[in-house]
Amino acid sequence: MDRQRVRVEGRQLSVSNLDKVLFPEVSFTKAAVIDYYVRIAPVLLPHLSGRPVTFTRWPDGVEGQAFYEKNSARHAPDWVRKVTVPSPGSSRDREVLEMVVLETVADLAWAANLAALELHVPQWQVGSKLQPTLPDLLVLDLDPGPDAGIRECCDVAERLRVRLVDDGLDPVVKTSGSKGVQVYAPIRVTDREHPSRYAKALAQELSAETPDRVVWRMEKVLRPGKVLVDWSQNNPAKTTVAPYSMRARPDAPVSTPIGWDEVDAVRDGADPAELRFRTEEVLARVEEYGDLFDVAARTRARLPAV
Repeated sequence: MDRQRVRVEGRQLSVSNLDKVLFPEVSFTKAAVIDYYVRIAPVLLPHLSGRPVTFTRWPDGVEGQAFYEKNSARHAPDWVRKVTVPSPGSSRDREVLEMVVLETVADLAWAANLAALELHVPQWQVGSKLQPTLPDLLVLDLDPGPDAGIRECCDVAERLRVRLVDDGLDPVVKTSGSKGVQVYAPIRVTDREHPSRYAKALAQELSAETPDRVVWRMEKVLRPGKVLVDWSQNNPAKTTVAPYSMRARPDAPVSTPIGWDEVDAVRDGADPAELRFRTEEVLARVEEYGDLFDVAARTRARLPAV
């Protein structure tokens, strides 16, 4: 197993198989995954704060079998924060899940050593009473169907930005790290279902305006040449990939915060490949621009009634 003990910010951690290649196409090893998550921690950790994490684990690399893991607290070190959260609609008839909240660099190193390549979080945090609080983020996940791509997603993202700003919101945007982009906005609500209703209404409006380019329903038969505005990610039971998380794709991309000027540039004809970033590029961007996804510094606005 090639195990060794390391210390990360005062925590002792057992790591193994550091030379194992998890992304064969680009020769990216587990050691490189751990290194990335440790180095990106200053901007990643605020986006994980208070949010129970769902792992997607790829122990044999991205060409092997993967599995989602929510009930991860059972094998976490005692210094990783653990929370018990309700599990409505669980496929395994669980009433609760014992999940982890990643709060330190050592926590990230532990997760990366599990080959948890992707980190997914809900749009709510665990509150002081250890119960889910009301959603504090709105998310609109833009997913291109066949014969559509990142440029079409950028066009829809800009249209959404205008709508959100008109409604008093302060949106940010990131690449999904896969095929599309994701638009977020910090919000205040008194009803946990309000974000889903609002996002659905937005998706339906855009689809009605341009039915040849936008779809709000998920049926695959409707999607060729169009962008799905996936409003359902606002369901409190769902999660979305965190900013700065790696994605389990052959070229080891990252879900990367971008500027609205970059969205507009691709929409207006720039090379869509300019919006696909790998780990070293992301670290360089953070060094140059800081956190383009700093929702804590933005206005947390009330959602309009729906």
